[in-house]
Amino acid sequence: MALSDLCETRLLRQETTAGAGAQILLLVLLDTVAGLGLAGWLTGLAFTVGTWALLTRALHRSWPPRPFGPANAVTLARTTLVGGVTALVADSFTGPVPVGTLVALTAVALSLDAVDGQVARRTGTASPLGARFDMEADAFLILVLSLYDAMALGGWVLLIGAMRYGFVAAARVMPWLNGPLPPSMARKTVAALQGVALLAAGSGLLPYAVAFGTVLGALALLVWSFGRDIGTLWRFRVRDARDSHDDRAVVIRGTAAESV
Repeated sequence: MALSDLCETRLLRQETTAGAGAQILLLVLLDTVAGLGLAGWLTGLAFTVGTWALLTRALHRSWPPRPFGPANAVTLARTTLVGGVTALVADSFTGPVPVGTLVALTAVALSLDAVDGQVARRTGTASPLGARFDMEADAFLILVLSLYDAMALGGWVLLIGAMRYGFVAAARVMPWLNGPLPPSMARKTVAALQGVALLAAGSGLLPYAVAFGTVLGALALLVWSFGRDIGTLWRFRVRDARDSHDDRAVVIRGTAAESV
């Protein structure tokens, strides 16, 4: 291993360790301001350890090691806020939590979602790891918000948070679901609307009927978006199978002609 690679690996460890330290600091601040309960502390610490372990493992598996980069730093900051939201939501199952603090953390986390991608493009530091890191942070925040809103609106809200994970599980059984999809502004818009809708419903500022309709509309859009992507992937699968069949037919005809 080159000396430069060793230095880069040490820097990556410092980045992930700093992220874990920032997460613990946020938990301390939340405890000071809102008084985190045992559920909040345990969940927040579990989130800290899990994030640190998964991110460190992913960075070390990316070889040769690359600089952590400013875009990943923004995503890490957003993930720290997601950890704070997760701790508050865990506490909400055992008692009231400061909704204003929960809304503020979530709003900043959602806002930063539009920042890390721009930073990656402008600095030329976009990478598959960064995109995956960003996507996983988004998905987990939506799952946590779904859990929070489900307490008031009903268990059906969990479909929003579980849909992406269900898709990933289905792709293990049907690998064609892992195929590449063309870029889509509609897909990005629908994904962004999920967080906004869940935050609005969970803020307590909307009447029950309006909050219910808002989240239900977001779920309908999400089902449409996933359905459209699955249909696209299925068409790609059928097309590839047809092309493969045609290629085999050409080879067979060519072999038969050579044998005459």
